[in-house]
Amino acid sequence: MSPAPENDVGGGAGRTVLVVDDAVDTLRMLCDALDAEGYTVMVARDAGEARERLEITVPDAVLLDAVMPGTDGFALCREIKATPPWAHVPIVFMTGLSETAQILEGFASGGVDYVVKPLRIPEVLARVATHVRNARAARLAREAVDVAGMGAVVLDVQGRIAWRSPQATRWLEAAFGARGLAEASEWLASIGTGSEAARPLAVGERLVARHMGAGSFSETMLLLRVGAAGAPAPRGLNASLTPREAEVLSWLAKGKTNRDIGDILGLSPRTVNKHLEHIYEKLGVETRTAAVAAAGQMQGQA
Repeated sequence: MSPAPENDVGGGAGRTVLVVDDAVDTLRMLCDALDAEGYTVMVARDAGEARERLEITVPDAVLLDAVMPGTDGFALCREIKATPPWAHVPIVFMTGLSETAQILEGFASGGVDYVVKPLRIPEVLARVATHVRNARAARLAREAVDVAGMGAVVLDVQGRIAWRSPQATRWLEAAFGARGLAEASEWLASIGTGSEAARPLAVGERLVARHMGAGSFSETMLLLRVGAAGAPAPRGLNASLTPREAEVLSWLAKGKTNRDIGDILGLSPRTVNKHLEHIYEKLGVETRTAAVAAAGQMQGQA
């Protein structure tokens, strides 16, 4: 996914951060700094209070002290990551510990980053903003990939499945079995750029995968759909649109404005408009509503 626009970095408006630390001075300092950046701040003095806060509101990020009385930060982090409604929240450890083993324990327990005490507030704010933005982008991506009944798979440079959407996971497990992801990876990696391949699914159905091209870091994206068995592969929506145009249209179908789409994909509004011009031309329509309707009709033919 393209990086978010620079003006999104550091903006905490509408975001919530949970700070967990038994030191009052640290809590006060972080609350003041985060509040000044526009964040809503929740505080907890220990793991028990942190659980109570999480039950009330799921934050956009957690700043977590590694060493606390009772349940330490590492154990709390593992608990958060093992709880589905909380698992997506990025956790940044705060620690005075510099030993490699303890830093590794923080990452092993599910943390995404750490800052060393005494805290350097500008660094803390920059790290929180980055992880909040990245987590938000990941959530938006998960919402987008299953638009119009399609799933998505990302292969790494070695052709292995690096990420798959919920819909894609269900279809691949149905086609290859729960333990057949290695075989699924080989099948997906064998599909050429811009080409499609099909695999039997349920009775009268087949799983169709289309190679959308390489993205960043030499990763490859494929879009999946279910079609009728024995039917010729339809030209469909993504046969004519570029991967970026397909992304723009997917967000358009979810009711996003041009500015929203630009923020999500890291594009300027002018670039979004240019993509929409190409989409309208390829779909033979003139309005946003007609483009979404045409996309739905073409997907329904798959």
